[in-house]
Amino acid sequence: MTLNWESTYAIALELRRQHPNINIEEVTLKQIYDWTLALSEFEDDPALANDDILYAIYQDWYEEYINGQ
Repeated sequence: MTLNWESTYAIALELRRQHPNINIEEVTLKQIYDWTLALSEFEDDPALANDDILYAIYQDWYEEYINGQ
């Protein structure tokens, strides 16, 4: 499965899987950007990222974080 910037929920799940001990409330949009680009399944243009996309990933991750505890 390949990921792109439109795959915010799938990215959030993968980031949560790869960073299980992270306090989501301390994660920055810059960290989300960097970690997303580092995902082996991610195949999209880094220049297409914007705060709205990164925040959508954060929101999806946060929802999984609070519902999964």
